[in-house]
Amino acid sequence: QVQLVESGGGLVQAGGSLRLSCAASGRTFNMGWFRQAPGKEREFVGGISRSGGSTYIPDSLKGRFTISRDNAKNVVYLQMNSLKPEDTAVYYCAARSGTSYSISPRAYDYWGEGTQVTVSS
Repeated sequence: QVQLVESGGGLVQAGGSLRLSCAASGRTFNMGWFRQAPGKEREFVGGISRSGGSTYIPDSLKGRFTISRDNAKNVVYLQMNSLKPEDTAVYYCAARSGTSYSISPRAYDYWGEGTQVTVSS
C-alpha cells in the first residue's frame, strides 16, 4: 500500500515562503506536485523523476517554485518563494511509475490528501 502524506502548508503573507513536503511509503516513484483552487481544475506545478535527475517547473512558476527530493528519506519537497494570493490552493503530491513525471494528473497512480496553502494580501 502506497501512502503519500503532505505537510508544510499554512497561512503566509504575500511575498513569503513555504516548503511543502511529501513523505512516501514504499518504493521510490516519479513524483508530481499539483494544486487546486476552488472552482478551478487541478494544475501541475512541478515534477521530478525517480532519481531526481530530471525536474520540471512550468514557466509561469519558474523562478519562484523549486522541486527536489531526498531519496534516503523518501521525501519530495516543493519550495515556494515570493508567494502571491493567486497561489492559494490545496496542494497535492502524486506518484507514478513509468519513465518519468507527467504534467497530466491522469498519469498518476497515487495521491496524497493535500495540504492547504493560503496566501494573504
